[in-house]
Amino acid sequence: MDKKIALLAQVFMTCIMAATMSGIMSLIALGPSQEWLAGWPLQFAIAWPIAFALTMVAWPASMKLAFAVRRTGPDASGGEGARGTA
Repeated sequence: MDKKIALLAQVFMTCIMAATMSGIMSLIALGPSQEWLAGWPLQFAIAWPIAFALTMVAWPASMKLAFAVRRTGPDASGGEGARGTA
């Protein structure tokens, strides 16, 4: 995968995840209120850079784990798995 595409995908994915998780978790904590709506942007602004920085470490580790699991799975030849998916 092109490194620029991978970086851009990380930017988008962490932005989406930080927005949804900060919104959902603060909604659970505060309930649907003006306080929640006012606080969500700040929570997102804190969460997104942290999420992005963590993916810089987690992405390579996750890819290595995924390839390791795939190599040692029941059908490591690359063909269809037990449920008919690659």
